[in-house]
Amino acid sequence: MSVGMIGNAAIAEDLRIGTQFKLMTLDPHYADLGETNSLLSHVYEHLVTQDTQMNAKPQLATSWQRLSETKWEFKLREGVTFHDGSPFTAEDVIYSIERIRDFLKPPSGGYQSYTQAIKSVTAPNSLTVVIETTGDIPTLPLMLSPVFNIKHEANGFVTTGELNAGTTPVGTGPYRFESWQSGEGLVLTRNDVHWGGTPAWTKVTFRVIESPAARVAALTTSDIDLADYIPARDVEGLKQRGKKVESTAAARSNFLQFDVSRENAPSVTDQSGKAIANPFRDKRVRKALTIATDRAFITDKILLGYGTAAAQLFPAGLAGTSANLKVAPPDYEKAKALLAEAGYPDGFKVVLAGPGGRYPGDSESLQSITQNWARIGVSAQPVVAPFSVFATKRSNGEYPVWYGGCSGEAVTFCLGALLGTQNEEAGTGSLNYGKYSNPSFDEKLIKAMNMEDGPDRDGAIAKATELVMADYPMLPLYHFHLIVGHGQKVGAYTVHPRGWTTAMQAVPSGK
Repeated sequence: MSVGMIGNAAIAEDLRIGTQFKLMTLDPHYADLGETNSLLSHVYEHLVTQDTQMNAKPQLATSWQRLSETKWEFKLREGVTFHDGSPFTAEDVIYSIERIRDFLKPPSGGYQSYTQAIKSVTAPNSLTVVIETTGDIPTLPLMLSPVFNIKHEANGFVTTGELNAGTTPVGTGPYRFESWQSGEGLVLTRNDVHWGGTPAWTKVTFRVIESPAARVAALTTSDIDLADYIPARDVEGLKQRGKKVESTAAARSNFLQFDVSRENAPSVTDQSGKAIANPFRDKRVRKALTIATDRAFITDKILLGYGTAAAQLFPAGLAGTSANLKVAPPDYEKAKALLAEAGYPDGFKVVLAGPGGRYPGDSESLQSITQNWARIGVSAQPVVAPFSVFATKRSNGEYPVWYGGCSGEAVTFCLGALLGTQNEEAGTGSLNYGKYSNPSFDEKLIKAMNMEDGPDRDGAIAKATELVMADYPMLPLYHFHLIVGHGQKVGAYTVHPRGWTTAMQAVPSGK
Protein backbone atom coordinates (compact mmCIF):
# COMPACT_ATOMS: atom_id res chain seq x y z
CA MET A 1 0.00 0.00 0.00
CA SER A 2 1.45 3.38 -0.98
CA VAL A 3 1.95 6.51 1.10
CA GLY A 4 -1.33 8.33 1.48
CA MET A 5 -3.47 5.17 1.24
CA ILE A 6 -4.99 4.13 4.55
CA GLY A 7 -7.34 1.33 3.58
CA ASN A 8 -11.03 1.17 4.33
CA ALA A 9 -10.64 3.15 7.52
CA ALA A 10 -10.14 6.35 5.56
CA ILE A 11 -11.59 9.34 7.33
CA ALA A 12 -13.63 12.06 5.71
CA GLU A 13 -11.13 14.91 5.56
CA ASP A 14 -10.36 17.46 2.88
CA LEU A 15 -6.85 18.58 2.03
CA ARG A 16 -6.03 22.08 0.78
CA ILE A 17 -2.64 22.47 -0.90
CA GLY A 18 -0.96 25.72 -1.86
CA THR A 19 1.43 25.05 -4.74
CA GLN A 20 3.72 26.93 -7.09
CA PHE A 21 2.76 24.49 -9.87
CA LYS A 22 0.49 25.89 -12.58
CA LEU A 23 -1.34 23.16 -14.46
CA MET A 24 -1.89 24.57 -17.96
CA THR A 25 -3.34 21.49 -19.67
CA LEU A 26 -5.33 18.36 -18.89
CA ASP A 27 -3.50 16.39 -21.58
CA PRO A 28 -1.12 14.11 -19.64
CA HIS A 29 1.03 13.64 -22.76
CA TYR A 30 1.30 17.27 -23.82
CA ALA A 31 4.49 18.38 -22.10
CA ASP A 32 7.00 16.67 -19.84
CA LEU A 33 6.89 19.18 -16.98
CA GLY A 34 6.89 18.92 -13.21
CA GLU A 35 3.48 20.56 -13.15
CA THR A 36 2.05 17.82 -15.36
CA ASN A 37 3.77 14.91 -13.66
CA SER A 38 2.91 16.10 -10.19
CA LEU A 39 -0.70 17.21 -10.45
CA LEU A 40 -2.02 14.77 -13.05
CA SER A 41 -0.47 11.82 -11.17
CA HIS A 42 -3.57 11.98 -8.96
CA VAL A 43 -5.77 11.13 -11.97
CA TYR A 44 -3.51 9.06 -14.22
CA GLU A 45 -0.88 6.42 -13.50
CA HIS A 46 2.25 4.92 -15.03
CA LEU A 47 3.30 1.36 -15.73
CA VAL A 48 6.39 2.06 -13.65
CA THR A 49 7.02 4.85 -11.16
CA GLN A 50 10.06 5.91 -9.10
CA ASP A 51 10.61 5.58 -5.37
CA THR A 52 12.44 8.13 -3.23
CA GLN A 53 15.80 6.67 -4.28
CA MET A 54 14.77 7.14 -7.94
CA ASN A 55 14.58 3.39 -8.54
CA ALA A 56 11.92 1.81 -10.76
CA LYS A 57 8.85 0.69 -8.79
CA PRO A 58 5.74 -1.20 -10.01
CA GLN A 59 2.54 0.75 -10.47
CA LEU A 60 0.12 -0.42 -13.18
CA ALA A 61 2.67 -3.03 -14.21
CA THR A 62 3.42 -5.54 -11.47
CA SER A 63 6.52 -6.99 -13.13
CA TRP A 64 8.63 -6.84 -16.28
CA GLN A 65 11.29 -8.92 -17.94
CA ARG A 66 13.50 -8.88 -21.02
CA LEU A 67 12.54 -11.49 -23.59
CA SER A 68 15.47 -10.58 -25.84
CA GLU A 69 17.82 -7.70 -26.53
CA THR A 70 14.97 -5.78 -28.15
CA LYS A 71 11.84 -7.17 -26.48
CA TRP A 72 10.30 -6.55 -23.07
CA GLU A 73 7.25 -8.13 -21.44
CA PHE A 74 5.17 -6.20 -18.90
CA LYS A 75 2.58 -7.94 -16.72
CA LEU A 76 -0.30 -5.63 -15.83
CA ARG A 77 -2.05 -5.37 -12.49
CA GLU A 78 -5.34 -7.27 -12.25
CA GLY A 79 -8.57 -5.63 -11.14
CA VAL A 80 -7.63 -2.05 -12.06
CA THR A 81 -10.52 0.06 -13.31
CA PHE A 82 -10.83 3.51 -14.78
CA HIS A 83 -12.91 6.10 -12.98
CA ASP A 84 -15.87 5.30 -15.25
CA GLY A 85 -15.76 1.64 -14.16
CA SER A 86 -14.23 0.21 -17.34
CA PRO A 87 -11.28 -2.20 -16.90
CA PHE A 88 -7.68 -1.18 -17.50
CA THR A 89 -6.14 -3.50 -20.08
CA ALA A 90 -3.20 -3.85 -22.44
CA GLU A 91 -5.22 -2.04 -25.09
CA ASP A 92 -4.97 1.16 -23.02
CA VAL A 93 -1.19 0.86 -22.77
CA ILE A 94 -0.89 0.41 -26.52
CA TYR A 95 -3.16 3.39 -27.13
CA SER A 96 -1.18 5.62 -24.75
CA ILE A 97 2.23 4.79 -26.19
CA GLU A 98 1.09 5.04 -29.80
CA ARG A 99 -0.69 8.34 -29.12
CA ILE A 100 2.59 9.83 -27.92
CA ARG A 101 4.79 8.20 -30.54
CA ASP A 102 2.60 8.58 -33.63
CA PHE A 103 -0.07 11.21 -33.03
CA LEU A 104 1.23 14.08 -30.93
CA LYS A 105 3.69 16.31 -32.74
CA PRO A 106 5.99 19.06 -31.41
CA PRO A 107 5.46 21.35 -29.64
CA SER A 108 2.88 19.06 -28.03
CA GLY A 109 5.10 16.00 -28.22
CA GLY A 110 6.84 16.47 -24.90
CA TYR A 111 6.98 12.76 -24.14
CA GLN A 112 8.12 11.55 -27.54
CA SER A 113 11.72 11.08 -26.40
CA TYR A 114 10.48 8.23 -24.19
CA THR A 115 8.72 6.40 -27.03
CA GLN A 116 10.72 7.12 -30.17
CA ALA A 117 12.82 3.94 -29.71
CA ILE A 118 9.68 1.77 -29.48
CA LYS A 119 9.13 -0.19 -32.68
CA SER A 120 5.90 -1.95 -31.71
CA VAL A 121 3.55 -2.59 -28.79
CA THR A 122 1.47 -5.77 -28.80
CA ALA A 123 -0.80 -7.63 -26.39
CA PRO A 124 -0.65 -11.45 -26.13
CA ASN A 125 -3.56 -11.11 -23.71
CA SER A 126 -5.44 -8.38 -21.87
CA LEU A 127 -2.94 -8.22 -18.99
CA THR A 128 0.32 -8.60 -20.89
CA VAL A 129 2.13 -6.06 -23.05
CA VAL A 130 5.15 -6.83 -25.23
CA ILE A 131 7.24 -3.85 -26.31
CA GLU A 132 9.75 -4.22 -29.10
CA THR A 133 12.44 -1.55 -29.45
CA THR A 134 14.55 -0.50 -32.41
CA GLY A 135 17.71 -1.34 -30.48
CA ASP A 136 19.03 -2.46 -27.12
CA ILE A 137 17.25 -0.38 -24.43
CA PRO A 138 18.20 -1.99 -21.10
CA THR A 139 16.47 0.69 -19.02
CA LEU A 140 13.12 0.72 -20.83
CA PRO A 141 11.06 0.34 -17.61
CA LEU A 142 12.68 3.43 -16.10
CA MET A 143 12.41 5.27 -19.41
CA LEU A 144 8.64 4.67 -19.37
CA SER A 145 8.26 5.95 -15.80
CA PRO A 146 7.10 9.46 -16.86
CA VAL A 147 4.47 8.13 -19.31
CA PHE A 148 0.86 8.25 -18.13
CA ASN A 149 -1.68 5.68 -19.32
CA ILE A 150 -5.04 6.93 -20.55
CA LYS A 151 -8.19 5.13 -21.63
CA HIS A 152 -8.28 4.07 -25.26
CA GLU A 153 -10.87 5.58 -27.56
CA ALA A 154 -12.50 3.44 -30.24
CA ASN A 155 -12.76 6.36 -32.68
CA GLY A 156 -9.07 7.27 -32.72
CA PHE A 157 -6.64 9.38 -30.75
CA VAL A 158 -8.08 12.15 -28.61
CA THR A 159 -6.65 15.61 -29.25
CA THR A 160 -5.18 17.98 -26.68
CA GLY A 161 -7.96 20.43 -27.48
CA GLU A 162 -10.60 17.83 -26.73
CA LEU A 163 -8.99 16.97 -23.40
CA ASN A 164 -8.91 20.65 -22.44
CA ALA A 165 -12.42 21.43 -23.69
CA GLY A 166 -14.34 20.31 -20.64
CA THR A 167 -14.37 16.56 -21.04
CA THR A 168 -13.78 14.99 -17.63
CA PRO A 169 -10.39 13.25 -17.59
CA VAL A 170 -10.75 9.54 -16.83
CA GLY A 171 -7.78 7.72 -15.34
CA THR A 172 -7.03 4.90 -12.93
CA GLY A 173 -5.49 7.10 -10.24
CA PRO A 174 -6.38 7.46 -6.55
CA TYR A 175 -8.31 10.68 -7.14
CA ARG A 176 -11.03 11.59 -9.60
CA PHE A 177 -11.08 14.84 -11.51
CA GLU A 178 -13.75 17.30 -10.36
CA SER A 179 -12.83 20.74 -11.74
CA TRP A 180 -9.95 22.83 -13.03
CA GLN A 181 -9.17 26.44 -13.80
CA SER A 182 -6.08 26.82 -15.97
CA GLY A 183 -3.27 28.36 -13.96
CA GLU A 184 -5.44 28.77 -10.88
CA GLY A 185 -6.46 25.50 -9.30
CA LEU A 186 -7.46 21.87 -9.44
CA VAL A 187 -10.12 20.04 -7.40
CA LEU A 188 -10.10 16.26 -6.96
CA THR A 189 -12.28 13.75 -5.12
CA ARG A 190 -11.40 10.37 -3.68
CA ASN A 191 -11.48 7.23 -5.84
CA ASP A 192 -12.99 4.83 -3.31
CA VAL A 193 -12.25 1.75 -5.43
CA HIS A 194 -8.61 2.44 -6.20
CA TRP A 195 -6.51 -0.72 -6.50
CA GLY A 196 -4.06 0.59 -3.88
CA GLY A 197 -6.70 1.02 -1.17
CA THR A 198 -8.94 3.88 -0.17
CA PRO A 199 -7.07 7.20 -0.51
CA ALA A 200 -6.47 9.21 2.63
CA TRP A 201 -8.35 12.36 1.65
CA THR A 202 -11.99 12.77 0.65
CA LYS A 203 -11.34 15.90 -1.37
CA VAL A 204 -8.11 17.58 -2.49
CA THR A 205 -7.97 21.21 -3.58
CA PHE A 206 -4.84 22.65 -5.18
CA ARG A 207 -4.54 26.44 -5.13
CA VAL A 208 -1.90 28.01 -7.34
CA ILE A 209 -0.02 30.51 -5.17
CA GLU A 210 3.04 31.57 -7.15
CA SER A 211 4.57 33.85 -4.53
CA PRO A 212 6.50 31.91 -1.85
CA ALA A 213 5.68 34.63 0.68
CA ALA A 214 1.98 34.31 -0.11
CA ARG A 215 2.12 30.50 0.26
CA VAL A 216 3.80 30.87 3.64
CA ALA A 217 1.21 33.44 4.72
CA ALA A 218 -1.66 31.18 3.66
CA LEU A 219 -0.18 28.28 5.63
CA THR A 220 0.44 30.50 8.64
CA THR A 221 -3.21 31.60 8.75
CA SER A 222 -4.44 28.03 8.06
CA ASP A 223 -6.06 29.02 4.78
CA ILE A 224 -4.27 25.97 3.38
CA ASP A 225 -3.13 22.74 5.04
CA LEU A 226 0.10 22.24 3.10
CA ALA A 227 2.49 24.43 1.09
CA ASP A 228 5.31 23.40 -1.21
CA TYR A 229 8.66 25.06 -2.05
CA ILE A 230 8.99 26.91 1.24
CA PRO A 231 11.99 29.29 1.37
CA ALA A 232 14.55 28.29 4.00
CA ARG A 233 14.31 31.75 5.60
CA ASP A 234 10.67 31.09 6.52
CA VAL A 235 11.17 27.71 8.20
CA GLU A 236 11.81 28.95 11.74
CA GLY A 237 8.87 31.33 11.63
CA LEU A 238 6.55 28.53 10.58
CA LYS A 239 7.82 26.27 13.34
CA GLN A 240 7.26 29.02 15.92
CA ARG A 241 3.65 29.20 14.75
CA GLY A 242 3.12 25.49 15.27
CA LYS A 243 3.56 24.35 11.69
CA LYS A 244 5.67 21.34 10.71
CA VAL A 245 8.34 21.29 8.05
CA GLU A 246 9.62 18.33 6.00
CA SER A 247 12.51 18.38 3.52
CA THR A 248 14.86 16.31 1.38
CA ALA A 249 17.72 16.96 -1.02
CA ALA A 250 16.46 17.47 -4.55
CA ALA A 251 17.44 15.02 -7.30
CA ARG A 252 19.37 17.73 -9.05
CA SER A 253 22.43 19.89 -8.65
CA ASN A 254 23.38 23.49 -9.10
CA PHE A 255 26.88 24.14 -10.32
CA LEU A 256 29.33 26.29 -12.25
CA GLN A 257 30.22 25.42 -15.83
CA PHE A 258 33.44 26.49 -17.55
CA ASP A 259 34.07 27.35 -21.19
CA VAL A 260 36.76 24.76 -21.91
CA SER A 261 36.74 24.79 -25.71
CA ARG A 262 37.67 28.21 -27.01
CA GLU A 263 41.24 29.44 -26.97
CA ASN A 264 40.00 32.89 -26.01
CA ALA A 265 36.96 33.14 -23.77
CA PRO A 266 35.08 36.44 -23.40
CA SER A 267 35.53 38.64 -20.34
CA VAL A 268 38.76 37.01 -19.11
CA THR A 269 41.78 39.29 -18.59
CA ASP A 270 44.92 39.61 -16.51
CA GLN A 271 44.83 41.90 -13.50
CA SER A 272 45.64 44.95 -15.68
CA GLY A 273 42.66 44.28 -17.96
CA LYS A 274 44.59 42.81 -20.87
CA ALA A 275 42.92 39.88 -22.65
CA ILE A 276 44.53 36.50 -22.03
CA ALA A 277 44.14 32.96 -23.31
CA ASN A 278 41.27 30.97 -21.84
CA PRO A 279 42.52 29.69 -18.44
CA PHE A 280 39.68 27.17 -18.06
CA ARG A 281 41.22 24.90 -20.68
CA ASP A 282 43.77 23.96 -18.00
CA LYS A 283 42.60 21.31 -15.53
CA ARG A 284 44.81 22.84 -12.83
CA VAL A 285 42.88 26.10 -13.00
CA ARG A 286 39.54 24.31 -12.80
CA LYS A 287 40.78 22.29 -9.82
CA ALA A 288 42.12 25.41 -8.11
CA LEU A 289 38.77 27.17 -8.37
CA THR A 290 36.98 24.06 -7.13
CA ILE A 291 39.09 23.57 -4.02
CA ALA A 292 38.91 27.31 -3.28
CA THR A 293 35.08 27.30 -3.21
CA ASP A 294 33.50 26.99 0.23
CA ARG A 295 30.44 24.94 -0.62
CA ALA A 296 29.59 24.26 3.03
CA PHE A 297 29.25 28.02 3.62
CA ILE A 298 26.66 28.20 0.84
CA THR A 299 24.59 25.33 2.25
CA ASP A 300 24.94 26.36 5.91
CA LYS A 301 24.70 30.14 5.70
CA ILE A 302 22.95 30.99 2.44
CA LEU A 303 20.58 28.01 2.34
CA LEU A 304 20.36 27.97 6.15
CA GLY A 305 21.08 24.26 6.33
CA TYR A 306 18.49 23.34 3.68
CA GLY A 307 21.06 22.26 1.16
CA THR A 308 23.75 19.61 0.75
CA ALA A 309 27.21 20.48 -0.53
CA ALA A 310 27.69 18.75 -3.89
CA ALA A 311 30.57 16.69 -5.26
CA GLN A 312 28.52 15.16 -8.09
CA LEU A 313 25.27 15.72 -9.98
CA PHE A 314 22.74 13.93 -7.74
CA PRO A 315 22.84 13.57 -3.94
CA ALA A 316 24.85 10.55 -2.76
CA GLY A 317 22.59 7.58 -2.07
CA LEU A 318 20.38 7.98 -5.13
CA ALA A 319 20.67 5.41 -7.91
CA GLY A 320 23.89 5.74 -9.92
CA THR A 321 25.70 8.06 -7.52
CA SER A 322 29.14 7.53 -6.00
CA ALA A 323 29.78 7.09 -2.29
CA ASN A 324 33.44 7.99 -2.84
CA LEU A 325 33.01 11.58 -3.98
CA LYS A 326 33.19 13.94 -1.02
CA VAL A 327 33.28 17.70 -0.51
CA ALA A 328 36.41 18.89 1.29
CA PRO A 329 36.86 22.23 3.08
CA PRO A 330 38.50 24.91 0.90
CA ASP A 331 42.29 24.78 0.60
CA TYR A 332 43.38 28.23 -0.50
CA GLU A 333 47.13 27.60 -0.33
CA LYS A 334 46.93 24.54 -2.53
CA ALA A 335 44.65 26.43 -4.92
CA LYS A 336 47.16 29.28 -5.22
CA ALA A 337 49.95 26.80 -5.87
CA LEU A 338 47.92 25.17 -8.66
CA LEU A 339 47.26 28.56 -10.28
CA ALA A 340 50.96 29.42 -10.14
CA GLU A 341 51.84 26.03 -11.64
CA ALA A 342 49.38 26.70 -14.46
CA GLY A 343 51.02 30.06 -15.20
CA TYR A 344 48.71 32.38 -13.25
CA PRO A 345 50.68 33.33 -10.11
CA ASP A 346 48.84 36.67 -9.99
CA GLY A 347 45.46 35.19 -10.84
CA PHE A 348 43.20 36.83 -13.40
CA LYS A 349 39.91 38.68 -13.82
CA VAL A 350 36.71 37.00 -14.99
CA VAL A 351 32.97 37.56 -15.29
CA LEU A 352 30.91 35.07 -13.26
CA ALA A 353 27.37 34.93 -14.66
CA GLY A 354 24.12 33.53 -13.36
CA PRO A 355 20.34 33.93 -13.12
CA GLY A 356 18.74 35.78 -10.25
CA GLY A 357 15.86 34.20 -8.33
CA ARG A 358 15.45 31.06 -10.41
CA TYR A 359 16.98 28.68 -7.86
CA PRO A 360 17.36 28.93 -4.07
CA GLY A 361 20.60 30.71 -3.31
CA ASP A 362 21.62 31.40 -6.91
CA SER A 363 22.71 35.06 -6.88
CA GLU A 364 23.86 34.92 -3.24
CA SER A 365 26.08 31.95 -4.12
CA LEU A 366 27.84 33.97 -6.80
CA GLN A 367 28.71 36.64 -4.23
CA SER A 368 30.11 34.01 -1.86
CA ILE A 369 32.16 32.38 -4.62
CA THR A 370 33.54 35.77 -5.62
CA GLN A 371 34.90 36.24 -2.09
CA ASN A 372 36.39 32.72 -2.09
CA TRP A 373 38.19 33.21 -5.38
CA ALA A 374 39.52 36.61 -4.35
CA ARG A 375 41.58 34.79 -1.71
CA ILE A 376 43.58 33.04 -4.45
CA GLY A 377 43.94 36.07 -6.70
CA VAL A 378 41.04 35.48 -9.06
CA SER A 379 38.92 38.64 -9.33
CA ALA A 380 35.41 37.54 -10.30
CA GLN A 381 32.70 40.01 -11.24
CA PRO A 382 29.21 38.59 -10.62
CA VAL A 383 26.75 39.38 -13.40
CA VAL A 384 23.16 38.43 -12.54
CA ALA A 385 20.29 38.64 -15.03
CA PRO A 386 16.71 37.36 -15.35
CA PHE A 387 16.81 33.74 -16.45
CA SER A 388 15.53 34.39 -19.97
CA VAL A 389 18.27 36.97 -20.58
CA PHE A 390 20.92 34.84 -18.92
CA ALA A 391 19.95 31.70 -20.88
CA THR A 392 20.09 33.53 -24.22
CA LYS A 393 23.54 34.95 -23.52
CA ARG A 394 24.78 31.59 -22.25
CA SER A 395 23.59 29.88 -25.44
CA ASN A 396 25.30 32.60 -27.48
CA GLY A 397 28.62 31.93 -25.75
CA GLU A 398 28.85 35.32 -24.06
CA TYR A 399 30.09 34.01 -20.70
CA PRO A 400 33.38 32.37 -19.66
CA VAL A 401 31.97 30.69 -16.53
CA TRP A 402 28.38 30.51 -15.36
CA TYR A 403 25.88 29.09 -12.87
CA GLY A 404 23.48 26.35 -13.95
CA GLY A 405 21.15 23.61 -12.78
CA CYS A 406 20.05 20.17 -13.94
CA SER A 407 17.49 17.57 -12.90
CA GLY A 408 15.98 14.49 -14.50
CA GLU A 409 14.38 11.11 -13.92
CA ALA A 410 17.89 9.61 -13.57
CA VAL A 411 21.40 10.92 -12.94
CA THR A 412 22.44 9.59 -16.35
CA PHE A 413 20.38 12.34 -17.99
CA CYS A 414 22.45 15.08 -16.36
CA LEU A 415 25.73 13.23 -16.85
CA GLY A 416 25.08 12.82 -20.57
CA ALA A 417 23.53 16.25 -21.12
CA LEU A 418 26.11 18.29 -19.17
CA LEU A 419 29.34 16.34 -19.54
CA GLY A 420 28.84 14.13 -22.60
CA THR A 421 30.50 15.24 -25.82
CA GLN A 422 28.01 17.17 -27.94
CA ASN A 423 26.55 14.59 -30.32
CA GLU A 424 23.02 15.09 -31.60
CA GLU A 425 22.78 11.55 -32.97
CA ALA A 426 23.81 10.05 -29.63
CA GLY A 427 21.61 12.51 -27.73
CA THR A 428 24.45 13.77 -25.52
CA GLY A 429 25.74 17.23 -24.70
CA SER A 430 22.43 19.09 -24.98
CA LEU A 431 23.32 21.18 -21.89
CA ASN A 432 27.09 21.08 -22.44
CA TYR A 433 27.45 24.80 -23.15
CA GLY A 434 31.16 24.70 -22.24
CA LYS A 435 31.76 22.08 -24.97
CA TYR A 436 33.67 19.75 -22.65
CA SER A 437 34.72 16.46 -24.24
CA ASN A 438 36.19 13.37 -22.59
CA PRO A 439 36.08 10.28 -24.85
CA SER A 440 36.98 7.94 -21.97
CA PHE A 441 34.02 9.21 -19.98
CA ASP A 442 31.72 8.99 -23.00
CA GLU A 443 32.70 5.37 -23.48
CA LYS A 444 32.22 4.44 -19.82
CA LEU A 445 28.86 6.20 -19.62
CA ILE A 446 27.56 4.53 -22.78
CA LYS A 447 28.64 1.12 -21.50
CA ALA A 448 26.96 1.77 -18.16
CA MET A 449 23.74 2.94 -19.79
CA ASN A 450 23.63 -0.19 -21.93
CA MET A 451 23.58 -2.39 -18.83
CA GLU A 452 20.36 -3.71 -17.31
CA ASP A 453 18.94 -1.74 -14.41
CA GLY A 454 20.36 -2.85 -11.07
CA PRO A 455 23.35 -2.58 -8.71
CA ASP A 456 25.94 -3.40 -11.39
CA ARG A 457 24.65 -0.63 -13.63
CA ASP A 458 24.54 1.82 -10.72
CA GLY A 459 28.13 0.93 -9.87
CA ALA A 460 29.26 1.45 -13.45
CA ILE A 461 27.58 4.87 -13.59
CA ALA A 462 29.29 5.80 -10.32
CA LYS A 463 32.69 4.79 -11.74
CA ALA A 464 32.08 6.89 -14.85
CA THR A 465 31.16 9.80 -12.59
CA GLU A 466 34.34 9.41 -10.56
CA LEU A 467 36.43 9.39 -13.72
CA VAL A 468 34.92 12.55 -15.17
CA MET A 469 34.81 14.52 -11.90
CA ALA A 470 38.56 13.89 -11.46
CA ASP A 471 39.02 16.09 -14.55
CA TYR A 472 37.13 19.00 -12.90
CA PRO A 473 34.98 19.77 -15.98
CA MET A 474 32.51 21.68 -13.82
CA LEU A 475 32.15 22.78 -10.21
CA PRO A 476 29.22 21.12 -8.40
CA LEU A 477 27.95 23.53 -5.75
CA TYR A 478 24.94 22.13 -3.90
CA HIS A 479 21.75 20.13 -3.95
CA PHE A 480 19.13 22.47 -2.56
CA HIS A 481 16.51 20.92 -0.32
CA LEU A 482 12.86 20.76 -1.22
CA ILE A 483 10.92 22.12 1.75
CA VAL A 484 7.24 21.48 2.44
CA GLY A 485 5.30 22.94 5.35
CA HIS A 486 2.02 21.68 6.77
CA GLY A 487 -0.47 22.26 9.56
CA GLN A 488 -1.86 19.91 12.20
CA LYS A 489 -4.29 18.17 9.85
CA VAL A 490 -1.32 16.51 8.11
CA GLY A 491 0.55 14.14 10.37
CA ALA A 492 3.44 13.42 8.00
CA TYR A 493 4.55 14.27 4.50
CA THR A 494 7.17 12.40 2.45
CA VAL A 495 9.05 14.84 0.23
CA HIS A 496 10.06 13.27 -3.09
CA PRO A 497 13.50 14.22 -4.48
CA ARG A 498 11.93 14.96 -7.87
CA GLY A 499 9.96 17.79 -6.28
CA TRP A 500 6.49 16.40 -6.93
CA THR A 501 3.68 17.70 -4.71
CA THR A 502 0.85 15.19 -4.26
CA ALA A 503 -1.87 14.27 -1.80
CA MET A 504 -0.53 10.71 -1.86
CA GLN A 505 2.57 11.86 0.01
CA ALA A 506 0.47 13.31 2.84
CA VAL A 507 -0.76 11.19 5.76
CA PRO A 508 -3.57 12.56 7.99
CA SER A 509 -2.82 13.14 11.66
CA GLY A 510 -3.39 10.09 13.83
CA LYS A 511 -2.67 7.63 11.03
